[in-house]
Amino acid sequence: MIAVLTGGSGGAKFVDGLRRVVPPEDLTIIVNTGDDHDWWGLHVSPDLDSITYVLAGMLSGERGWGVRGDTFYCLQAMKELGEPFWFSVGDRDLATHLLRTKLLSQGRTLTEATEIIAQRLKLSSHILPMTNMRVETRIDTPSGEFSFEEYFVQRWYQDPVNAVRFAGASVSKPAPGVLDAIAGAEAVLLAPSNPVTSIGPILAVPGIRDALAKTSATVVAVSPIIGHAAVSGPAANLMASQHLEVSITGVAEAYGGFLDVLIAHDSDADAAQVLSHGHLQIHCTNILMRTSDDKARLARTALDLAPPQAASFTAEVE
Repeated sequence: MIAVLTGGSGGAKFVDGLRRVVPPEDLTIIVNTGDDHDWWGLHVSPDLDSITYVLAGMLSGERGWGVRGDTFYCLQAMKELGEPFWFSVGDRDLATHLLRTKLLSQGRTLTEATEIIAQRLKLSSHILPMTNMRVETRIDTPSGEFSFEEYFVQRWYQDPVNAVRFAGASVSKPAPGVLDAIAGAEAVLLAPSNPVTSIGPILAVPGIRDALAKTSATVVAVSPIIGHAAVSGPAANLMASQHLEVSITGVAEAYGGFLDVLIAHDSDADAAQVLSHGHLQIHCTNILMRTSDDKARLARTALDLAPPQAASFTAEVE
C-alpha cells in the first residue's frame, strides 16, 4: 500500500499521476481539510473534492478544481438573489456538497461521508480526511485574519502574511485509518503541495508527525519550490511567514525529523548537493507536471526512490 499526504492543486496533479501507474486499490490518500469551510450553509471540502474528482476522472484540467464541463447556473442565481458569489461552486460540484452536508447532518463523520461519496463514484482508492474534527487554517494579515479560502480565493492571496495558525489542531485527533496507513505503508509520499497550508495542517494534527517519524516506510516528498519561487500559488509568501527559507532547504526543514528523500527540480542541483547529507537524499529531475505523461513520470520517480516493494506497485493502468 502507498500512502500519500496531499492538498491543493499540486497534490491533485501528483495523485493524477499516481492513479496512472499504481492500481487504485493500493492507494491510501490522506487529505488536508484545513481549507474546509461553510458556503451557503453547506460543508465544502475543497481538497477532498479535488482528490475524489481526479480519481474519478472528473476533475477540470482547465481550472484545476471542480468538475470538468460543469455549469454555474446556481452560482449566477445566488448572485442575483444577493448572496455571496466569490467562491465559484459549479452545479455538479454543488451536488457533492449537498450530499456531504446531508450525511454530516445525519451523524456521519467526515471519514464516513467521504467513503460514501467515493463508493457512489465507484472509486477503489482509500480517501481519508486528516481528521474528523474541525481544523481551520487561518491567515493573519495586516488587513485582518482570514480563512484560507477567503485569503486565497476571495482576496487572490495578495495580502502580506504575518502568520498562519491551524485553529482546533491542538485538540484534534487523526481520522480513523490515518495512523495505520502511515505505519503500514510500503512508501509514504508527500505531494508537491504547499508545505505550510496544504501539508502543514495535516502535520499539525497530533500524532501524524510522530507516525511519519516512526514508520519503517521510506518517506519521499516532491518539492513545490523551484529556486526561490513556488511552482504555483502563494507557497513562497506563506513559507516566509513561517520563517522557512523559500527554497528546497526550507521544504526540507518543514519536513524535518521524518523526511528520507526530497525530489527537487534539475535547476536546484547545486543547492541539492549542499543540502544532501547522510540521512536525507536529494534527487533532481524535472518536477513540472504540464502533461499526463509528466505526472505519470514524476509518480514513477517517487516510487522508484522508495524500496523495491513500493516500486513493484507500478503498472500502467490507463
